[in-house]
Amino acid sequence: MTAVTTPMTELTGVILSAGKGSRIDPFNAHYPKPLLPIGNMPILAHHLAFFREVGIRKVVIVVGYMMDRIISHLGRGDAYGVEITYVEQEKILGIAHAVGQAEKHVQGPFLLCLGDIYYTSSRIGSMVDRFRTENLDAVLAVKQETDPDIVRKNFTVELNEHNLIKRVIEKPLKPTCLLKGCGIYLFSPWIFDCIRRTPRTALRDEYEITSSIQIMLDDGGRVAAADVIDSDLNVTFPMDLIDGNVSFLRTQGLQHLVDPTATVALGATLNLCTVGANARVDARELTECVVLPGAHVAAGPPLHRAIISADVLLRC
Repeated sequence: MTAVTTPMTELTGVILSAGKGSRIDPFNAHYPKPLLPIGNMPILAHHLAFFREVGIRKVVIVVGYMMDRIISHLGRGDAYGVEITYVEQEKILGIAHAVGQAEKHVQGPFLLCLGDIYYTSSRIGSMVDRFRTENLDAVLAVKQETDPDIVRKNFTVELNEHNLIKRVIEKPLKPTCLLKGCGIYLFSPWIFDCIRRTPRTALRDEYEITSSIQIMLDDGGRVAAADVIDSDLNVTFPMDLIDGNVSFLRTQGLQHLVDPTATVALGATLNLCTVGANARVDARELTECVVLPGAHVAAGPPLHRAIISADVLLRC
């Protein structure tokens, strides 16, 4: 993540990391999804690095599934240059419900990220600039897509004549435009009032953040869409973890990335692979593979697009 803006010390960072992530089985048995690595850094660590770059020092992480592992890994945030407070979401009842759990720890505007999305951008700082200069109540990060099917899986927005959002549509069957919501939001505290008035949806029986945003709009809120995302990846399935790591390596101009504590045999060949801490790779050719911390890849035939943990080898 890359962002350039002036320090925003009054902003709080909020990350939602409570879900189980059942579709990334079997790795969710040992990893809460936000701790899965992109470029040998947990997805959460990428968010914390972004927050630090834009001057955010106070971070609230909403946790649930395997929260002890997240807390143990990140601690109070000293290693990341932030101060982390953890809040438990005891029941998984949707994004709006999760955001509401953070209310007592948020005193002003806050930048919200979903913990299982990895994204790149050089322009997110402009969200903060618009929020400040245009007297906005919220800014939603969006991305211009070319495939309507991608938009149908997320949410889209409709703009008014002033180029502000007049409507948000969750998972639209017939998108009226190809602006896709990306799971990054800048909110004023007013959103908490809107969340309290948000009903459960009939579709998923959850409290959707898009419903809360629509309540804000209906009450006269000024909400803007910011097309600031270069790429985003919701790490939902195992193949997404591979795609995210390959994308990271290519973006960084790297052929591979090996943790300093890992061991790679002289006869091993790594093509667009990441090798985590204390892992071992014997003489073998690996292409587009993710070797998780502590895993051992024994010598053998070439291996293509696989995730290897200490007890699982999954080809994708």
